[in-house]
Amino acid sequence: MSKKRYTLYISRPLARRFDEVSLKSHGGKSALVEEALTVSLRPPEVPTAADQMIGRLDDLARAAKTVERDVAIVTESLALFVRYFLTITPPLPLDEQEPARLLGHERFQVFVAQVGKQLAGDQRLVSEVLETIVVQKPDLFAVAGVDAPPKPRTAIIEQFVPRPNGRAEDGGANHD
Repeated sequence: MSKKRYTLYISRPLARRFDEVSLKSHGGKSALVEEALTVSLRPPEVPTAADQMIGRLDDLARAAKTVERDVAIVTESLALFVRYFLTITPPLPLDEQEPARLLGHERFQVFVAQVGKQLAGDQRLVSEVLETIVVQKPDLFAVAGVDAPPKPRTAIIEQFVPRPNGRAEDGGANHD
């Protein structure tokens, strides 16, 4: 292989150090310079700390969007349930209130056990419900309003149903 000649200027302290190292090296100064340039000009094989930090921040942003979506779903679900419950439940007569309270306590214990069971599993009930709705009633998530163009069905699914890696693509539920 042919080689090209360069004239380089380096500081005196660096030149002294270069001379010392080249005496110990078997290839001489040209081999040292070539090796140093090869190493410094080669793209890094291992991601830099900045690349790793950016990747981690992206992961955290996706996770935060998923949490935001889940909280919005839970908040809306709870609000709808409370409104429904308060609308249809008549007040109990005084003599029926104590048995109803005891029954309510028992039902609450079953509820707490079911929540614990769901949290111990891999898939959340919210995901199961949304997947069922999307499959059985795809028009349920249709966009209301005349001016807004309807979202494609896949966009609706991606918005609400987590991907296999546990993250939704854009993760945002509409909070209007």
